[in-house]
Amino acid sequence: MALSALVRGYDQVILDLDGCVWIGGQPIAGSVDAIAELRTAGKRVAFVTNNPRRSSEDYVQALWAVGVQASIADVVTVGGAVQHLLAETRHGMTAFVVGTDTLLGHVTDAGVKVLNGTDLATRADMVVVGGTDDLVYDDLRVATLALGRGADFIATSRDPTHPMPDGLWPGTGAILAALEYATGRTAAIVGKPEPQLVLTAIDRMGEGRTLAVGDRLDTDVAGAAKAGVDAALVLSGVTTADDVAALGEDDPPPIAVADDLASLVLDRGEETA
Repeated sequence: MALSALVRGYDQVILDLDGCVWIGGQPIAGSVDAIAELRTAGKRVAFVTNNPRRSSEDYVQALWAVGVQASIADVVTVGGAVQHLLAETRHGMTAFVVGTDTLLGHVTDAGVKVLNGTDLATRADMVVVGGTDDLVYDDLRVATLALGRGADFIATSRDPTHPMPDGLWPGTGAILAALEYATGRTAAIVGKPEPQLVLTAIDRMGEGRTLAVGDRLDTDVAGAAKAGVDAALVLSGVTTADDVAALGEDDPPPIAVADDLASLVLDRGEETA
């Protein structure tokens, strides 16, 4: 099957994972075929995610499991971006981490001492927040105390939700909102809509006309705009057609809107919006 006219005009494509390639690890109908067709046509493909729950290695295994060939270099995670930032700017400092063991590992690998589970946790130099399915009240208590004492405040994203097969689950932004409300402070964001994930993907793929594809206006489309690349929106995850219609004048618009990745990428004799 041929590529759509839109996609034929690009050298490389950056794909968000949750809500674009899959939902809860289950591929969205047609997405695997669309990725295969991109590669058959010689397009370079990278995957980016604001979801800090798994490592790049885990994502590569998950992609192979659904029939998508990928290497570590193809996957840019927000956890890896956090590790890079902390290694460059906060090596040797201490942290309290709200997040998964994967995020704790990224922070530790950056040369930061993680104080979770110690008596010194409320006196950490920084608080790092990422999405987790195992949040407990004590995480919020310790983080609030540390932030009240002046700890740096870093979060992977503000995504309020992430799509799962049974609906939208609370995302990193939901946890972050509780801490910002409790402390009156605002976290620095590492992931989209900040441009670093997109720029890292481009750096790995090389120069060329780039299209970013995702399911969120506020992160995927906005992050692509900050990175200076075109973005297309798919309606298979969080964003609805009503959300697109309500887009503000100051918000960066997607160059195309499609029901899903296959509809955007493959030439099925249909036009994207």
